[in-house]
Amino acid sequence: MPAINTDGPQAPWLDNEIVNQDRPTEGLSIVTIPVQITFRHMESSPAVETRVRELTDHLGTFSDRIQSCRIVVDSPHRHHHQGKVFNVKVQLSLPGGDVVVDMERPDRDGHEDVYVVLRDAFDAARRQLQQRMSALRGEPSLREKPVA
Repeated sequence: MPAINTDGPQAPWLDNEIVNQDRPTEGLSIVTIPVQITFRHMESSPAVETRVRELTDHLGTFSDRIQSCRIVVDSPHRHHHQGKVFNVKVQLSLPGGDVVVDMERPDRDGHEDVYVVLRDAFDAARRQLQQRMSALRGEPSLREKPVA
């Protein structure tokens, strides 16, 4: 089955632009992240798309420098495995280089719940994004030991 790309004129690119009009928005910064979701070897799912957009919006709270987000949700065909296995790739475009997380685990059976692999992939992307933003601010990383 070919890849299904939900990017296009019919896709809601800027879901996180919707603001509750009852609350004042002064002083609030709304980060708009264009999202491209591609499904490979599986049918597209509105529920999965909604979850991806929610997780992407959450990443926007950690950095206003995210220029775009590309997500690939893949369910490769495996003859020896019962049930579906999902892999997810998250690519955040940032000035100075991308943050890329590939939750493909060929050495394991993989993930059987697409929402679990989405959560894990976005958690890893969040950690990488936080490390990148800390480095840009000149903060020492957690791995660096302070000079005594």
